[in-house]
Amino acid sequence: MAAADNRSLVLGLTLITTLGGLLFGYDTAVISGAVSSIDVNFIDPLNLPETQRSTLSGFTVASALFGCVIGGASAGWLGDTIGRKRGLMVAALLFLICSLGSAAPEFGLGAIGHMGWKALIPFNVYRVIGGVGVGLASLLAPLYIAEISPPKERGRLVSFQQLAIVGGMNLVYFVNYAIALRGNETYLHTVGWRWMFASEAIPSVLFFGLLLLVPETPRWLVLKGRDPEAHKVLSRLTDEADARQVLGEIEASLKFKSEPLFAFGGLVILVGVMLSVFQQLVGINAVLYYAPMMFKNMGASTDSAMLQTVVVGAANVLFTIVAMATVDSLGRKPLLIAGAVLMAVSMLALGGLFASHQMGLWSLVMVILYIAGFAFSWGPIVWVMLAEIFPNAIKGQAMAIAVAVQWLANLVVSWSFKVIDGNSALNAAFNHGFAYFFYGAMSILAALFVWRFVPETKGRSLEAMQELWGRRLPEPPADLAGAPAVELS
Repeated sequence: MAAADNRSLVLGLTLITTLGGLLFGYDTAVISGAVSSIDVNFIDPLNLPETQRSTLSGFTVASALFGCVIGGASAGWLGDTIGRKRGLMVAALLFLICSLGSAAPEFGLGAIGHMGWKALIPFNVYRVIGGVGVGLASLLAPLYIAEISPPKERGRLVSFQQLAIVGGMNLVYFVNYAIALRGNETYLHTVGWRWMFASEAIPSVLFFGLLLLVPETPRWLVLKGRDPEAHKVLSRLTDEADARQVLGEIEASLKFKSEPLFAFGGLVILVGVMLSVFQQLVGINAVLYYAPMMFKNMGASTDSAMLQTVVVGAANVLFTIVAMATVDSLGRKPLLIAGAVLMAVSMLALGGLFASHQMGLWSLVMVILYIAGFAFSWGPIVWVMLAEIFPNAIKGQAMAIAVAVQWLANLVVSWSFKVIDGNSALNAAFNHGFAYFFYGAMSILAALFVWRFVPETKGRSLEAMQELWGRRLPEPPADLAGAPAVELS
């Protein structure tokens, strides 16, 4: 197969796989347009005190994240057991169930639109089911891409995952905005919010269908002792000589596949977990999930808040493309540090603007700068590093831990934001600005952590990654020792 054909195949497989990322973004952000409707339909009829109301509302908005923790924690095991491809197919089915169930949580239980707050429980159950799909896709999609990508292009190709995530978020912002424009607030609270959730069914079905066309990754096939099939896939991704060499390297790197989690020391686990934690503690999902509410706090009307949310989504997409263009040239570490610094400045400034009641254009500018800082660094780069930084012998279990911890941190941030932003005492002192001061401080700590503890992984093969942690790559089989150096690994 010609080199151009190889690259086209790798790119095609990457684009199909990143539909999991698109659904990841779509599912997590679709609720941003329905927060007020959820409150009106499910929360307000309970007539709860302020703190209890905010807590229940925050829980409902963040309920999918419980499923994300489950999906993230089990994705490594599922991917190792049934394969990366079939694990993603399971995720696609869960997205579809969540979409239809969230749109009509009363189905099979009572009349649609007439159950009131009693529909809250099935609604949250369906959101948790979708969250499991998100958790699975968040690990398996970048892992699949990393395992079929050449080292020199792996950062860019895995970054397609983040572009798909923010693309999914931006797409659903447009969808939510278009649905909101079809009627007034009464329409939104009765019918509109249901169409927002139902719209996810279309990409879910498309994702499942396209996954039927993709092969399993060579590394998983070797892990299962299916070397001839792995060789066949590698021969499609590269030429015959390189396929033999890569197959030998994969076999050598899996020599220690039964080693315990801390076989390469604790630092590699710490780095993966803390990258995941800081990706959330900088506040990105509080900003994205509650963007319309944030802009309403700034004084925008409902339609204007939805439109400004679309602007934020567009900035997210644009600067993710910047990351894709620079991650394999500038490296992972410089981008993480630069992004954290920009996020710190913009969040601290936004908190100050809220606290001083100086809302207006500059507030929107600070939000866009924050999104830009995240989009060219901590959004895509963390997923790149989680897919490549762990040695093959511990990759499945280590990545599952890091992703599960990431979703736990996401849950804490998303749930707590609604409670913090609804606290009368904090608002009296900071006028909705307290949370942004906290996210700014976390951004500073994130930059310091990367500077001190995170190694650069640019250009390294996945098989050689263990050398970062003090373990040399075993020699390939003798019959492959003289084979030429390869680009795919």
